[in-house]
This record gives sequence, C-alpha cells and structure tokens, in this order.
Amino acid sequence: MSGNIDPVVILLVEDNPDHTELITRVLSDHRIPNRIIHVADGEAALDYLRRCYPYADPTTNPSPHIVLLDLQLPRLSGLEVLQAIKTDAMLSHLPVVVVTTSRMESDLRLAYQFHANSYLVKPVDFEQFSRMMNDLGDYWLEWNRVLHT
Repeated sequence: MSGNIDPVVILLVEDNPDHTELITRVLSDHRIPNRIIHVADGEAALDYLRRCYPYADPTTNPSPHIVLLDLQLPRLSGLEVLQAIKTDAMLSHLPVVVVTTSRMESDLRLAYQFHANSYLVKPVDFEQFSRMMNDLGDYWLEWNRVLHT
C-alpha cells in the first residue's frame, strides 16, 4: 500500500483496560497507518456511530472503517450493538469483527446470525493474543479493502 493514504479508522469497543491497551499497542505499531478510537460500552459505541453527543463533530470523531467489538460490555451487550449496526441502513456496511473471551456456541451462532464479519476468541496467553491482533491487523488493515466515506 502507498504511504499517502488516509489512516484506517478503527472503532474499538472494549471495556477491559488490559485488552484495550494490548490491542491499541499492537495495532498502533502496525505498518498500515491507522487511528484507533476507543469507547468502553455499548451505548457509547452506538452514540459514536450515530454521531450523537458527545461524538457529533466528524472532524474529531471520524467515521470508522472497521469496528472491533467485545461481547461482554456494560450498558448494551456486544450482540445488541452488533444487531443495531447491521440493521441500520447507514451503518450496515461496516465490517464488525467480534473480539471476545466467549467460547459459547450460542454467542458464536448469534454473532454470525447478526452478520458479524469475523469472530475471534481472545487467547489467554499474552503472546498468542498479541500475535492474533497482529494477524488481525494484517488482514483487516492491509489485505481487506475498506470504504473511505
């Protein structure tokens, strides 16, 4: 990819500070320029995506190209957020990658039923988690094409 492209904007919806730090650190070091916007609950995610207060200004709160979504979130669950995104005509085009600790078959089934683009289970091992996030960056930031709206 060229060095003169706009950074890929990632909306990270994660309430665990340790996971947030690791994901942010790995993707910030990725060779593809990216900007990570972080929110810590489901309501804030939908407020951000719908440009509700305090995220109304598009210059400081750009539209994301991809959403990384945890399932275990306060206020609205990740599955509720995913369903809201994929049933909203203005948002349904957004790739949503579920990044969760849940290995429950029911969560996996519902995530794909609600049109998740990918479902990743966070490894417990730090090195594996770091490698998974780097691989995620390779695919979604480098190989996958995103809409620049």
